[in-house]
Amino acid sequence: MASSGLQLLGFFLSLVGLGATVAATFMVEWKKQSQGKTHRIYEGLWMSCSGNERTTCEFHQSLLKLPTEVQAARAVMLLSIFLSTVALMVSTVGMKCTRFMDGKAESKSTTAMIGGIMFMVAGLLTLIITSWYVKMIVQTFHESHRLQSFEFGNAVFVSWAGGLLTMAGGAFLSCRRCSRSQSTESISANHLLPTINSKSNYV
Repeated sequence: MASSGLQLLGFFLSLVGLGATVAATFMVEWKKQSQGKTHRIYEGLWMSCSGNERTTCEFHQSLLKLPTEVQAARAVMLLSIFLSTVALMVSTVGMKCTRFMDGKAESKSTTAMIGGIMFMVAGLLTLIITSWYVKMIVQTFHESHRLQSFEFGNAVFVSWAGGLLTMAGGAFLSCRRCSRSQSTESISANHLLPTINSKSNYV
């Protein structure tokens, strides 16, 4: 029961992390800039928004004109989402609470471990690209006139949270020692039963 609970906890954390990663990918507030007291400019990976009380948004028209950090963040975040989606399906097959691969405890635990490792890789990709994106924004902020530079926005924090949750969930799912504990105990118990019965026959 303990290992099944850990698997469910890891699956839930990974699922929440995937949701946060998807939300961050399509959020607009990756960059933000304030012009005056009321005018705000936001730039995301797919669109930019500006305005005072009423904000208007438009999609980025040209991919080649986008900054390098935006192009890289797009590609890596989509790759992370794809890996997490595949890991979601793989770990579902390998979890103890599902009926897939019944009777194959070793293969089932291995499948759950593979799904957990994929989650960890996806979370690590999210953390790396988000941190690099922030580094580029901060570097540009210090090199240029600060009043005309962008700062990183709320989407960065959502992305960091998504990456951390995905990695934490993957770590629980890939705990092979936990997933094998029950099967090992049941096997040892089955080995003990025949010896007890055989001794009782001689009495």
